[in-house]
Amino acid sequence: MSLPDKLTLSPIQKISGSVVLPGSKSLSNRILLLSMLAEGKTEIQNLLDSDDVRRMVEGLETLGIQLEENRAENLITVSGTSGIIPVKEATLMLGNAGTAIRPLTAAMTLGHGRFVLDGVQRMRERPIIDLINGLSQLGANLRCINGTDCPPVEVIADGLPGGITRLSGAISSQYLTAILLAAPYADKEVQIEITDKLVSVPYVEMTLRLMQSFGVSVNHENFRLFHIPRQTYRSPGNIFVEGDASSASYFLAGAAITKGSVTVKGCGTDSLQGDARFAEVLEKMGAKVEWEPQQVKLTGNSLNGIDVDMNQMPDAAMTLAVAALFASGPTAIRNI
Repeated sequence: MSLPDKLTLSPIQKISGSVVLPGSKSLSNRILLLSMLAEGKTEIQNLLDSDDVRRMVEGLETLGIQLEENRAENLITVSGTSGIIPVKEATLMLGNAGTAIRPLTAAMTLGHGRFVLDGVQRMRERPIIDLINGLSQLGANLRCINGTDCPPVEVIADGLPGGITRLSGAISSQYLTAILLAAPYADKEVQIEITDKLVSVPYVEMTLRLMQSFGVSVNHENFRLFHIPRQTYRSPGNIFVEGDASSASYFLAGAAITKGSVTVKGCGTDSLQGDARFAEVLEKMGAKVEWEPQQVKLTGNSLNGIDVDMNQMPDAAMTLAVAALFASGPTAIRNI
């Protein structure tokens, strides 16, 4: 079958309707890991079906975690192990799933035995050394096998001793998230000191709120110093993966640009994700926004330019750049 010489895209007059969002990737993999580490069974609803999430599920199965999947109802049940890694040796092949390899690397330090975490060639080009160094300061024995500061990672585990670690927050908040998730099962209290500016604070807030939903509290001093005493995660029983707020931004911007009306179901005032606040940016530009706990409705209007700091919702910055083309006056997008 030959491809056409050209593809004609006819402009749409108005974007209106209702959208049900797929589950958030970041939330899906965090919840899977917490469910593994928790005491009791956790029933997870609206889990995203994506490569990152499938790789995490495969990784948990390789570790001997019992899972029951019902894809027809988008449901998975995880039998937690109270922080115990059931197997003594495993190689986890995680594709290019960064949201799986980082938290799993930290979690493997809780086990007893040898664990290798690897992926495709692209994964072997993605640095993970900051996480390795952060865990090493807590007494973990792990290394990048090829000496490239990238996966594959070998963990020789005998529990995580704990103590104090110093970590850069300027590159990615995912290294901090990985250590936070594993820290409650360290032998003694973990303290994490951020040595510079922490990027993507909303993602860290999301992690802390999820940990709290599994019964673990973390004290912090303005996101610069974190104190995590030894605790046990306890399953909430059932948990719903809220919709991906980054995906919501496209539909909201479309309605704002075309003066349509869109209701996005899956994230609202109860959302854990910083990007859910993108609707507030469009509201400041002139759109009408109506919030509910699990949904947001936006009705478009004439848009005006805006000067806005997007550091707390970086994934939505490019969507804003497109919307800005249809606004009266200039738009300044800062701190991304």
